[in-house]
Amino acid sequence: MHRVSRIIGVALVLSLALAASLAGTPAMAKGGKPRAPRDTAMVRVPAGEFVMGREGTGDNSPAHAVRISAFYLDRYEVTNAEYEAFCEATGTDLPFFWGMKDFRCGPAYADHPVVGVSWRGAQDYAKWRGKRLPTEAEWEYAARGGLGSMKYVDGNTLDSSKVNFTRSGLKGPVEAGSYAPNGYGLYDMAGNVQEWVSDPYGAEYYGSSPAQDPQGPEKGRFRVLRGGGWYTGPGCMGVDYRLALPSNWVDFNVGFRCARDVRPERVPDK
Repeated sequence: MHRVSRIIGVALVLSLALAASLAGTPAMAKGGKPRAPRDTAMVRVPAGEFVMGREGTGDNSPAHAVRISAFYLDRYEVTNAEYEAFCEATGTDLPFFWGMKDFRCGPAYADHPVVGVSWRGAQDYAKWRGKRLPTEAEWEYAARGGLGSMKYVDGNTLDSSKVNFTRSGLKGPVEAGSYAPNGYGLYDMAGNVQEWVSDPYGAEYYGSSPAQDPQGPEKGRFRVLRGGGWYTGPGCMGVDYRLALPSNWVDFNVGFRCARDVRPERVPDK
């Protein structure tokens, strides 16, 4: 388990030595094992090539080779606490489901992924952080974690003890980072919440998609979502599964994470 460590309720009368000792004590995960502090730094996803989509007749076909430039991606889905800070700083309305216990959305669930944010809201948050939403191709490449053409993020089988979807029986999102990361060190690339990406949706886009860093069609009525969520059934959990919704749509099964370009290194003056 990887969660944010906390020291709660330390009395003022404790000695400085005792307080320091408590502050250095690792939080405990389920089962009584020490839990490491959560590293929220972005992951540098290396450049590479992969086969995007699969063969068939759906909107995730045909399978096609795509080359991806290196980029950064949030290690975790954006949390309630992070999005609340954005709302307070910018005067943005809190998410639609804020304060609803059933969806674990609100300050009582600070480290759970935020839900009820539209694509526009996710984009605004990303800009506020100096980031952007990942492209659909970047998302799938990162979600595969180096596993190539596997059906799911961790192989060709779907284990409800390792991914939060309907068969996990958790009935809501769990804290970001509650499961093991994939091969690139990214958490919850399937399950927990579905994630907005930047691309407009095109049902036949894969037939004409460029081979290098595709950005999606120029226009589209809807925006793409990727990855399964806690309310997603097993048939929609494949790493290449696509979903599209209006950009102003809010949903209790949908969140997001951010990406950032790798900035070119400055060449020293001679």
